[in-house]
Parts: sequence; structure tokens; C-alpha cells
Amino acid sequence: MTSTHKTRYQLVDGQFGSKASAYVTSKVHAEGTDLDRIAIRASEVQPRHALDLGAGGGHVSYAVARHASQVTACDLAPRMLAVIAAEAERRGIANIVTQAAAAEALPLADDDFDFLACRFSTHHWRCAEAGLREARRVLTPGAPALFMDVIAPPDPAADTHLQAVELLRDLSHVRDYSAAQWQAMLGNAGFSVVSTTAGRLRMDFADWTARMRTPPERIAAIRSLQGAAGSEVSSHFAIEADGSFTLDTLLIEAI
Repeated sequence: MTSTHKTRYQLVDGQFGSKASAYVTSKVHAEGTDLDRIAIRASEVQPRHALDLGAGGGHVSYAVARHASQVTACDLAPRMLAVIAAEAERRGIANIVTQAAAAEALPLADDDFDFLACRFSTHHWRCAEAGLREARRVLTPGAPALFMDVIAPPDPAADTHLQAVELLRDLSHVRDYSAAQWQAMLGNAGFSVVSTTAGRLRMDFADWTARMRTPPERIAAIRSLQGAAGSEVSSHFAIEADGSFTLDTLLIEAI
């Protein structure tokens, strides 16, 4: 493991490992029409082997497991994977296995999966396009891949605001990509986009910061940025008096 990868591992495991249980119980992560759509798509495919890439709290794994012979939950943070394994056992789900790995360097065989879902993870990857190339490599040709994430708005001021508050809240944040960037990255990785579904997701400020145990000084910095935001930025994110706001999301199916 190189010193760069070790530093990244320590950052991600430090940010998420101690907070893994919060992502299992998080309403934002445990619910959503996008999660329902991933489960429906899995029910149509009936995968032999599904991959939950950047598994987080494991909600994709739990939703897909009832339709798949086996699910591999892959995440960079081993403590997150330990929580997934414990939660799967608690729910009586026996066909989920875990794999610790960075998305950009998957220790998985070519063409080994016939279904992939990746939800609220790509914005943490050091190199999103490299991770997408790995996703394409491990998928059987023609198998569906579903990617769900927060997307950056096209307006530069709104984009800058989003990246700033995301990083202040969570130091492992790299970038929320725009819809156009997603299309380009997927194409460069060898995917063809089948469909896209845009959405909006409200973030309760107290819950959003508590989930990452964001320090008070960084919470104050986020609130300061929100207070100083121009009217167009404030309107776009529907910033509320208590700091709660609304994000743009995109669910993409590609093959």
C-alpha cells in the first residue's frame, strides 16, 4: 500500500468507520424512490452475483439480496463492512459477503458480476473515472449498472457553494459531478447510458452534520457560507432558516 493510498484509507476509515452505524439507521440512506428502483431492477434481472460498490451502510445490499444469489458489498472502510455483516445477520440475510477495496482498484475478477449498483459513493472516490472503468471491467458485458449520487448544478457559483459545504461537513468529500460530467465519465469508462432520472433530496441540517459528527467550528463555517450566499444560490438549494437545504440527485442506468 502506497503512502498516498494509506493516507486516503486512514481518512475514509476515520471519517466513516466510527460512524458506520449512523449510516445504517440514516433515513436518507435507508429510504428513497431510487433505492426502490434499484430493488425493482434487481428483481427483473435476478442476478447471479451483484456488486454493491461503495456500500456505505449496506442498504443496496439489503435491497438486492432478496433477488440475487449472492451480493458482494464493497467499501474502503473495513469498520463499515463489519457493520453491514452484523446488520445482514440481524436481518437474517445470508447471501451478502463483504470486500474491502478502493473503487479504483478492485481485487475482483473480470466479468464476475451481472448487476451493479453504486449509491451516494462516487463523490468520495479519488478518481471517479478510474472507479467507473473498474466497474465496467468487473461487469459482464450488457449487465446493468445503476449509479445514484448528488450532482453539481451547472451554475458555477452554486457548484462552488456545494463543494465548499460538502468538504466542510466531510473531509473525505472529493467532488459532486454535474450530469454532463457523469455522461462523459461513463462514456470514457466504456458504458452506454440507458436512462437518467433527476430528483431532489432535502437534507435536514442537524441530522446531516450529526451523522458525520462535524465539529462546531466547521458547522459555523457552513452556516456562514449559507448566510453569505447570493439569492440565486440560496434559492437553488432552498436554504432554510435552520440550515437545512435541498440537493439535486441523478439516478443513471448504464450498460
